[in-house]
Amino acid sequence: MDYKDTLNLPVTDFPMRGNLPVREPEMLKQWQAMGLYQKIEAAGAGKPNFTLHDGPPYANGHTHIGHALNKILKDIVVKSRRMQGFYAPYVPGWDCHGLPIELMVDKQLGSKKKEMTKAQVRKECRSYAAKWVEIQSEEFQRLGVLGEWDNPYLTMNSRYEAATARELARFAERGGLFKGKKPIHWCSSCVTALAEAEVEYADHTSPSIYVKFPYAGELPAGLEMLAGKKLSFVIWTTTPWTIPANLGVALNPELPYVAVEAGDDVMVMAEGLYQAVMKAVGITDFQVLATFSGAPFENQSCRHPFYDRNSLIVLGDHVTLEAGTGCVHTAPGHGQEDYVIGLQYGLEIYNPVDDYGRYRDDLELFGGMKLAEANEAVSAKLDEVGALLKLGKVSHSYPHCWRCKKPVIFRATEQWFISMEANGLREKSLAQINQVKWIPHWGRERIHNMVAGRPDWCISRQRSWGVPITVFYCEKCGEALADGKIMHHIADLFETGGSDLWYEKEAAELLPAGTSCPKCNHGSFTKEMDILDVWFDSGVSHSAVLEQRDYLSTPADMYLEGSDQHRGWFHSSLLASVGTRDIAPYKAVLTHGFVVDGAGKKMSKSQGNVVAPDEVIKKFGVEILRLWVAAQDYQDDIRISQEILLRLSDAYRRIRNTARYILGNLAGFDPAADSVPDGDLLEIDRWALSKLERLVGRVEKSYDEYQFHVLYHAVHNFCSVEMSAFYLDVLKDRLYTAPPQSLARRSAQTAMYRILDALTRLIAPVLSFTADEIWAFLPGKREESVHLAGFPRFETKLLDSELEARYDRLLAVRTDVSKALELARVEKLIGHSLDARVLIEAPAGEWRELLEAYRGELATLCIVSQAELVEGLTDAIAGEEVKGLKVKIEKAQGDKCERCWNYVTSVGQNDEHPSVCHRCQEALVG
Repeated sequence: MDYKDTLNLPVTDFPMRGNLPVREPEMLKQWQAMGLYQKIEAAGAGKPNFTLHDGPPYANGHTHIGHALNKILKDIVVKSRRMQGFYAPYVPGWDCHGLPIELMVDKQLGSKKKEMTKAQVRKECRSYAAKWVEIQSEEFQRLGVLGEWDNPYLTMNSRYEAATARELARFAERGGLFKGKKPIHWCSSCVTALAEAEVEYADHTSPSIYVKFPYAGELPAGLEMLAGKKLSFVIWTTTPWTIPANLGVALNPELPYVAVEAGDDVMVMAEGLYQAVMKAVGITDFQVLATFSGAPFENQSCRHPFYDRNSLIVLGDHVTLEAGTGCVHTAPGHGQEDYVIGLQYGLEIYNPVDDYGRYRDDLELFGGMKLAEANEAVSAKLDEVGALLKLGKVSHSYPHCWRCKKPVIFRATEQWFISMEANGLREKSLAQINQVKWIPHWGRERIHNMVAGRPDWCISRQRSWGVPITVFYCEKCGEALADGKIMHHIADLFETGGSDLWYEKEAAELLPAGTSCPKCNHGSFTKEMDILDVWFDSGVSHSAVLEQRDYLSTPADMYLEGSDQHRGWFHSSLLASVGTRDIAPYKAVLTHGFVVDGAGKKMSKSQGNVVAPDEVIKKFGVEILRLWVAAQDYQDDIRISQEILLRLSDAYRRIRNTARYILGNLAGFDPAADSVPDGDLLEIDRWALSKLERLVGRVEKSYDEYQFHVLYHAVHNFCSVEMSAFYLDVLKDRLYTAPPQSLARRSAQTAMYRILDALTRLIAPVLSFTADEIWAFLPGKREESVHLAGFPRFETKLLDSELEARYDRLLAVRTDVSKALELARVEKLIGHSLDARVLIEAPAGEWRELLEAYRGELATLCIVSQAELVEGLTDAIAGEEVKGLKVKIEKAQGDKCERCWNYVTSVGQNDEHPSVCHRCQEALVG
């Protein structure tokens, strides 16, 4: 007789191989066909709200691996919150304005652009952005991210643009908007101002010059010994091109200075730096003539090295001993600190550089010259007049444009600003930062320092593709009309016609009838042609999105982006919200690191180490990408490589195989009719459920604390160690050989069903496709999708710490037995573990008592045919896990049962089934 047909072998159609690249798109179609997201939204009605507000990616180019990390992290958070009982809508968005799109359109249009109006060019930009929104939307959906993909927010939509214009009007009404001439970062290549968030720092080699500024004032009392000397104040700078704009020399009033004589020169510099300076300029023969404070020199003058004007000596705390000479070259039109001290001393905010990085034509000596040539020319002129002490080079971190990657300059221009001081914006923002939960905690310190030290927010850009600054100028007197009511009127026009109206209509058509200049009463106006900084666009999304969709909460429960957004979107959103509403737009901010290659190096095309999401998806499937996101500690930079993905593929297979094995053994099990009550479950099944509850608690906490790598390791260890390597392995004999309706089998099935049901729910936010696939194969009535279900509840009644402790000790014994079995296998004494009889000698005491209590289960736990407790073992193997334990392996006694494969002495004692053991005989009869 073939006894295989009498066994309860696993039966399931759940495929062993995931075949994810093929199956995932099919499931996406199923989700869309069933309206899964809409059903999730409907199911959330009346539940507490959790709003994760999506920071908008830029609508330009295919998505990269950083996008995938960000979107998957957000999806895990949102799905987990839904399954925890929250109504958690997800509205994706896109940042659609800005220079990169405008420049790409310029390139595509070529010479045709000259024949087009600004409004026509903007329509091309709009079309270009819309194309990439559609492409990126499909790529994000392929990641398994559920959301309102049919109703996203776009910063270029009319309603959003109107909201942006209204927020600008609110700043104007509060007195926070002003136009001024201040030094800002300027990209001469892109011909526009840059915000702090648009500046990147990279290594750059600059000229390094030490320059003498001849003293032209009166000597303070006590320094008569310097009378008649050729006295100079020595400055150091890495921007020789700013020397023509020098209007002062700054000293620190608290630092001591020295007059150092070298030949005919007497040079003033800080006492703490003069030795380093003299070494740097190559002067070895010198002496200190006097030591004095810098304060008495305040408001005295030096002569400009080559122009017929004075440079005022000023005092400032920004002068330090970190580098240079202690005498700081001051050009108020080319530096923030220079600007501040220039205002204090009434210096002109002088800028001789035009928009294209050239000196203005009227600049003496250098008019029309490019700044790229100016460093050399200015240095040569300084050398010619005898003012140059030393010309060298220095490699340092220098600001570069975020788009073109070229070095930027600092120059004073007429720009629109939001004041950091008006209405206490800085102080209020710092106070609100302390009300926000920062994940990780260091995010608070980072953004706090940035806000504390930042200058006024430059919000104007000299481009076309963006929301216009809705300000008018009187044609007669030039007065700027930045009136809140008028700006709200323009915003209302944008609501239906979009911001293109600004370029399609004349000022008179846009202004309310009867508008006149408040200064001269003139009635004709021109329009401001600068646009708003794109960070203002996205920064007001709390108004344009959260407040305009009544199913979203405001402030948002969470903003989640990369760590660069402390100076980007987190920053601009904070200022935009506090500036008009006195409250932060978010309750919590979660920050993740950047994706690097397997060696920890930054990804770049030139290095050939870029990992594209679509390549990973085509080879492995998106589930492996999602598992990669969950497995990493996202607070640091996150590594990705083929080796890492292969390792995660192995982990995925273990999780999938665990699910498949359980599903196979649930064939014929109806959880409603066949489940065994908790009190009747076999002990090892109760142990498994206790371990499950511990997993539920650990995973629940990891979702609460956004520690997804803890979740990954907990689930993986549960599946591979506690389930596959022990519990499910031990269950096989009982599952396969016990009668189908027996308590032994139903107890095991009950535990397995509850384990897989809970496990499927727990992994659903991460392995969204696989969980839903498992869900469809689980027996019993349930929701249409796992994403419509909730998490398992953490039930302490199933926890049994004492039972777990006993099994920990039994597992230690099992480990020692397994090592002995492996040695016996190597020595060819046995093949399969069921070929073995295990003899165990345990030391007197608790270990002996434990094994005596489990004498009848030892063979099952060790998956051997016989296991016996004995004394006086010889030729035994000493245990490692359990000190004092001895283990000896012998050939099993009796004959092999053809049905269960155990060696049993009762085989052959039954005439009807002579080749099976008594246990199988009972099962066959039963």
